[in-house]
Amino acid sequence: MEAALIIFALMLLAVVGLGAYLTVKAVGAAKRGVERTVAQARRSVEDTTLRAKSFGQVGVAGALAQLRLDLRTSMRATQQALAQGAQADASLRESLGLFERLSAHGHELDGELKRLEQEPDRQRTTELLPDLRERAAKIIQAADSLRWAARDRARRFAEDDLSLLSDQIEMESGALRDWSREPVDDLAAAAAEWDASQSTPSPEPTPTPRPAALNPPAPTVQYPWQQKTPRPESAG
Repeated sequence: MEAALIIFALMLLAVVGLGAYLTVKAVGAAKRGVERTVAQARRSVEDTTLRAKSFGQVGVAGALAQLRLDLRTSMRATQQALAQGAQADASLRESLGLFERLSAHGHELDGELKRLEQEPDRQRTTELLPDLRERAAKIIQAADSLRWAARDRARRFAEDDLSLLSDQIEMESGALRDWSREPVDDLAAAAAEWDASQSTPSPEPTPTPRPAALNPPAPTVQYPWQQKTPRPESAG
């Protein structure tokens, strides 16, 4: 009885522990999902604001907004392309490492551009604008190079796989056509052989001689001393 109670208590603790673990996992997943949703919403709002500023404002403010928008668009597209490609191509993980280093420069430049949007000294900001454009162009060019290289690699692999698959399908199609004729040919040959065997007359059975007796009587052998010589008196 005590053993049963101990086993029941252990099972109850295991169920409670498993439930607590699953609850923590579910809460963590929900929290991460909410954080991703909030981050995406924040990025969407900020991108919309930058787009509005780039179209609605002229001068330094519009130029800064356009630089930030171009930088963020290029970096986000490259990140998505590399992350998706790395799931099927492990060699892109090194490219992801390079992109993370590039992202550090992109975040730094984006933060600087964001601070300059609030800078009251427009003259000083105008003087810094050429250098900011050059830095942004280098980062965007590097990100675009990684993104298009990853896409070209994925497209080349897809083309090679498609070519190989097409060759295999052609070979399989040829084999299927050969196999589809073989049973018909074998069936026709078997039918012809059957017809030929039925049309050929069977030979007449030949009589078989009866076998001799198993123990035929042996001929009587007359030896010389068994022959009777006629007597002289019987000759006349």
